[in-house]
Amino acid sequence: MKYRIATALALFSLSAGAWAQSPCQEKEQDIQREISYAEKHNNQSRINGLKKALSEVKENCSDSKLRADHQKKIAEQKEEVAERQDDLKEAKQKGDVEKVTKREHKLKEAQDELKALESRDY
Repeated sequence: MKYRIATALALFSLSAGAWAQSPCQEKEQDIQREISYAEKHNNQSRINGLKKALSEVKENCSDSKLRADHQKKIAEQKEEVAERQDDLKEAKQKGDVEKVTKREHKLKEAQDELKALESRDY
C-alpha cells in the first residue's frame, strides 16, 4: 500500500512539473520530440534543421515574445475567418452552389485553425 502511494505521489509530482513548463521549454521539448522522430526514420537533413532550430530556441526564445507572436497569429487567423465569411456571403448572393460549398469548407478550415490556436496555453 505504501508503495502505491509513493508511486502515485511521484507520478503526480512529475506530471505537475510538466504543467509548470514555460512556453520556451515546451517549444524545446517539441523540437526534441521531432528530432527523435527524424532519427528513427534516418532523415539526416531534417535532423540537421531541427538541431539548428533547437539551438536558436535555446539562445533566443523568450516567453513574452513567444506569447506575443502567438497572439499575433490569433489576430491574423481571426482576419482570415472574417475574410472567409465575406467570401461565403458573396458566393451565396451569387447563388453559385459549387462556390458556396467550397467557401463553406474553407471557412470551416479557418475556424478550426483559429480554435486550435486559441486552445494553446500561450
